[in-house]
Amino acid sequence: MSLNAAAARAPFALRPVAFPLPALAATAARAPLGGPREIALSCLLVGRLVIDAREASAPLTADQRRARAQDAKHWLASATLPAPVRVALVRLAESTGTDQAGVITSAMDSVTTVTANHLDVAARSEWARLAQTLAE
Repeated sequence: MSLNAAAARAPFALRPVAFPLPALAATAARAPLGGPREIALSCLLVGRLVIDAREASAPLTADQRRARAQDAKHWLASATLPAPVRVALVRLAESTGTDQAGVITSAMDSVTTVTANHLDVAARSEWARLAQTLAE
């Protein structure tokens, strides 16, 4: 039983906000400065783009998604990332600017492959769950 579920909330209380990718954030927090941390932070950034691109409750316009993808590409260009990881993350960021779920899913698979040795088990599992929700 979760502690949050057991506690009664007042009728005027706000719902707790759930962070969408806690394992990636924790991996970034624990990683040493430099490459490992930047890989985790880059995955976190692009993962948020993926979530927001597929979010049905508060959809972004195509122009907003494209602008966010372009800004993410600039940020990724300044990060210290291995070339295969950078290419895969940039491709995934670009795919969030489209309306094609298959393109995003394919790009997610590429990121999964190139980051497998850089992320811990919890972060890889979280990334796989995100990819699975996109495939559904």
